[in-house]
Amino acid sequence: MLFRLPFKLTILLVALVAASVIWQRTTFMLMALTRIDPRPETYALVEEEQYAEAANYLGFFMPYDYVGDDPEAQVLYQSIEDQRSDWRYQLNKLGEGLLKGSSDETIGQVASVTSDFFVIGDLRDLAYQGLNLAQGEEVDEFLVALATLGLVATSAQVISTMGASATAGAATPAVAGTTIAKSSLIALKTAKRVGKLPGWLKTSVMTAARQVRQTGNMGQLRNMLGDINSLAKTRGGLNMLANTQNATELRRMARFADTFGSQSATLYRVGGKAAVDISQRSATLGKETILLAATFGKTGLRVLDRVGALTFTRLASRSTKMVYKGDLLALIAKLLLALPVWLLYGVIAFAAWLWAPRWLMSALKRRLWLRPQAE
Repeated sequence: MLFRLPFKLTILLVALVAASVIWQRTTFMLMALTRIDPRPETYALVEEEQYAEAANYLGFFMPYDYVGDDPEAQVLYQSIEDQRSDWRYQLNKLGEGLLKGSSDETIGQVASVTSDFFVIGDLRDLAYQGLNLAQGEEVDEFLVALATLGLVATSAQVISTMGASATAGAATPAVAGTTIAKSSLIALKTAKRVGKLPGWLKTSVMTAARQVRQTGNMGQLRNMLGDINSLAKTRGGLNMLANTQNATELRRMARFADTFGSQSATLYRVGGKAAVDISQRSATLGKETILLAATFGKTGLRVLDRVGALTFTRLASRSTKMVYKGDLLALIAKLLLALPVWLLYGVIAFAAWLWAPRWLMSALKRRLWLRPQAE
């Protein structure tokens, strides 16, 4: 009897906590959120000399006070920008674009694209592959397909430009369309070069090349070129392209890139598929709210999707504990949310049985006992 009351009080307290977790689950989910500390990931990128990606990643979080007001983050961001602005670094990136055909900096990307944008690049690729064939070496059928499509796009571009001149600019949309096609094909060549080309898209390109040789029409690929171009002009777009599985996912990824622009790469890095899914509702949730939720990682995006922009913003602003990972309150909330719902209901039922008056339990027992006999 000495320990009966403390035991009952303890069970009652646990049951109240269980009830709170069940009926205030959204609040607990927000309490469990912890903001991402971008510094460790940024240091890792700097260590790998990926300065452009490091600047893009850390820059995503800098507008938020918990990072922007941090002296260490400020010094880190400035040191990255100083490195990127150094003339030797810029010269190295220029050479990277010219010699390797790919670069993570704008100056290298421009150098890489320039030669490929004109017919010279396509003729060069066809000549190289033809030489390989003549020497009995392996021929890259994909590069041959891209070069074939590139020649078609270049021819269309020339014709469209002449048409625009003859019609005093009336054919300008056609010029823009063929330019997009050419840019998209260059992006595919770069994706192949850096290992970011998904298998399904490679198959589509090969099919389109065969159709061009037979009918002069790119077929379904033409409908995808605009989406490919959207990713090509977005920093980190090739990484997003590599994670598509079909044309529908490509379209969703392109819309995602168009919506968030330069922030797309880091948003996708942080949120993955959850970020792409929720971006389809950016018109109702708001871009800024989605970006705010992303500072809490994938869980933040899922909570936003569940509770809506107004509730998320209100509850997030009330929380004074959402700082860096490792917060005790967030850890407790995560542990409570990890408990199975059936266990929570079980604790509540046990507490109800424990605290129920004995006369009530006896009456229920008699009623349950007499019912089978009456039948």
